[in-house]
Amino acid sequence: MFIDEQGVPEALEWDEHDDDSVHFLALAEDGSPIGCARLLPDGHVGRMAVLPGWRGRGVGRALLAAALAAARARGHAVLRLSAQTHAAAFYARAGFMAQGPVYDEAGIPHVAMQKDLA
Repeated sequence: MFIDEQGVPEALEWDEHDDDSVHFLALAEDGSPIGCARLLPDGHVGRMAVLPGWRGRGVGRALLAAALAAARARGHAVLRLSAQTHAAAFYARAGFMAQGPVYDEAGIPHVAMQKDLA
């Protein structure tokens, strides 16, 4: 999704955190992948995406809920993420608060967000 739909260079998609992260995959009834997310060991959510045809149908909420549950189970007091600005309202509805100014990441405007889990 990031590479094809948003033009993010493939080299930026794979990093040293993949092996140590918890990965979440949303599947359609036929078993095809429709969304994903990951929880890094430091309590950041990243690589969250839902295929266009599945957006607005609760897939993102379910992925975020799974990441929140995993973060709590791991003892994280705060969950952080780097939201694309067009998705910031989605995260705000889940209780995340913007932290600081908008910045560029891979040519896309982002804002840091966090949610207290305590």
